[in-house]
Amino acid sequence: MEVTPNHTQTVAGWAAMDESGKIEPYIFKRRENGVDDVTIKVQYCGMCHTDLHFIHNDWGITMYPVVPGHEIAGVVTKVGTNVSSFKVGDRVGVGCISASCLDCEHCNRSEENYCDKVALTYNGIFWDGSVTYGGYSSMVVAHKRFVVRIPENLPLDAAAPLLCAGITVYSPMKHHGMLQAAGRRLGVVGLGGLGHVAVKFGKAFGLRVTVISTSPAKERQARENLKADDFVVSTDQKQMQAMTRSLDYIIDTVSAKHSLGPMLELLKVNGKLVLVGAPDKPVDLPSFPLIFGRRTVSGSMTGGMKETQEMMDMCGEHGITCDVELVSTDGINDALRRLERNDVRYRFVIDVAGGDSKL
Repeated sequence: MEVTPNHTQTVAGWAAMDESGKIEPYIFKRRENGVDDVTIKVQYCGMCHTDLHFIHNDWGITMYPVVPGHEIAGVVTKVGTNVSSFKVGDRVGVGCISASCLDCEHCNRSEENYCDKVALTYNGIFWDGSVTYGGYSSMVVAHKRFVVRIPENLPLDAAAPLLCAGITVYSPMKHHGMLQAAGRRLGVVGLGGLGHVAVKFGKAFGLRVTVISTSPAKERQARENLKADDFVVSTDQKQMQAMTRSLDYIIDTVSAKHSLGPMLELLKVNGKLVLVGAPDKPVDLPSFPLIFGRRTVSGSMTGGMKETQEMMDMCGEHGITCDVELVSTDGINDALRRLERNDVRYRFVIDVAGGDSKL
């Protein structure tokens, strides 16, 4: 194991060692708490679909061993001398990014997620050249810029996935004007970790929300638990046709390859579709539904730090959290297998601090 100078803190974590994706206990080193750093005891870490892609090297960029996890919630145990916004005992979170250049046009606008030099919270390269390790671990050291405060009224376990799933849908909703669009109509494609949060946010902003899913079995959950206004089975042509030109916005959270054509037909003229799922194969984008409705397709990746805090505070005000299933550290591999089958409602969260692991 390569060790960077000042990486002297021994940490217990869980890592995938190769493309089999099997997670096993892994002891590694983290840096000392620097003047601008915050050390956090990890209480909970959400399991994101991205974790699956990285542990199996689906995108061809994994550096093994990889310690996944970018939905980290915990408690501050130490702060550097330059840190005034956090103190020991604070409830905080760390999301998808752990560093950026701090000096480009994007960083200056607090769009650190679009910085050319952005470092991911795991499987990234930090400022000191070390590989970053994520939240499947007992503690993390984070630069103060990349730490957010979690409101007191939100339980840490159910708030953890907001750090990825939450900001990933909040950022495009803000960018496309959905926060001040009460009464307008939003379609949410896919009712998983991202989708269920998009429905909750849409309702909080006064939008009329339609869930679009391949699974008729999800209608009851969508309407009763998440208070969706409408539900459409995307494989049912009659239902889809009845919804033609009815939506102002669509947030597409599906991470499998699919065609955007049928979704675009649901948008009004000038409607906007935002892709936030990350299919590893190109999606189908027919030209006619784009041209005949002057519709727009765009993408969005997580969000900047300022808007991540804004999103967290909004969730505090509205009492919004994720619907989670807690997993012990012994159960990580089982949960990953279930996640691959989409057998979770709607986010697994690892109870990192909940006892010693036998794995």
